[in-house]
Amino acid sequence: MASAPSLKIPNPSSPAASATSRDRRHLLVTIPSTVASPTSPRRRSASLAVAFAAASASAASINGGGVPKINGHPRINGFEPAAGLRVAFQGAPGAYSEFAAKTALLGCDTLPCRAFADAISAVERGLADRAILPVESTMEGAALRNYDLLLRHDLRVVQEISLFVNYCLLAMPGVSPAEVRRVISHPVALAHCGRALAQLGLHRCEPVEDTAGAVEMLRSNRLLDTAAIASPRAALLYGLDVLAHGVQDESWNVTRFLLLAAPTSLAAAGAAVHPKQTPLKTSMVVAHRGGSMVVLLKVLSAFSRRNINLTKLEVINSSSKEDKAPVFILDVKAKGTLRAFPHVLYVDFEGSTEDPKAMEAIDEISQTAELVRILGCYAADPNVYDLH
Repeated sequence: MASAPSLKIPNPSSPAASATSRDRRHLLVTIPSTVASPTSPRRRSASLAVAFAAASASAASINGGGVPKINGHPRINGFEPAAGLRVAFQGAPGAYSEFAAKTALLGCDTLPCRAFADAISAVERGLADRAILPVESTMEGAALRNYDLLLRHDLRVVQEISLFVNYCLLAMPGVSPAEVRRVISHPVALAHCGRALAQLGLHRCEPVEDTAGAVEMLRSNRLLDTAAIASPRAALLYGLDVLAHGVQDESWNVTRFLLLAAPTSLAAAGAAVHPKQTPLKTSMVVAHRGGSMVVLLKVLSAFSRRNINLTKLEVINSSSKEDKAPVFILDVKAKGTLRAFPHVLYVDFEGSTEDPKAMEAIDEISQTAELVRILGCYAADPNVYDLH
């Protein structure tokens, strides 16, 4: 059957400040973020489909018709091929996490898992060499809360990758837009596309476990009155029609992923992701029980006086009065004790833990904070990659 015609949806404007307003527990400051908006002015198009097509054409033009780029960056990051490396991800085949893994580690094998915790468990049990977790997005901030999951386990961040997320409306072959009565996808994807779906008259939205799972459900049950929100790669993988491209409410939609490895594999991982002359980034968590502002100022002062740039600073404050759960952190230095803290700071800074200045800053912070844990030191990657 011929493919259904693509819908053209007027691109709704939205205040950029709404990206982090959904999670009022947290203060997130990114300086600068790997998922920040492009420096050049964002050009609005008459439709989301046209906007994405224009962006793709512009990217190809910048690169002289070679490898496509997003915001001037190539989609392939130049790391060594990783054939045979097993990467666990949450979701069904075709999920954004799987594409991020295959982009970050060329030629790797992927292991689908039902939950993020299962992906981490696969690494701990030796069933996978890496786990990949989405941790931040331009539309959700850090509301994904996978950092909290990372803190409960003894894994290390060994790589980062930021992926341009292009949501598409997919349907069974031959199904026309007028036949669609409901939309299924991951709850975050549905939230990201709320206004565009409303403009299409699609008000019946039902959440499922993940975007690729929605596509799998659509295909296996041959649902002719249902569309799914997923990636264009998922459409190719499952043989579905794309009814509309770029149905996200914000045209610039980027998610940052972290790849995790067990401590025992750190030596091999370091050789793979730390090429010579590559700028390094370190992620750490600072936990304390009182004097939240004192510790925050201590962190800022310790890095500022040594001219060390921060690329991320997230402050989490929980309180029993406000019925907010504390953050649990595995204290790897205390025989794996799981400890609860009401105040936590996530910090990313430019440089390595082996840098004397960085070591001095960490020691200074440790004198005030109750717990400081290094989550990983890895190659900094400011690029944003697409799925084309």
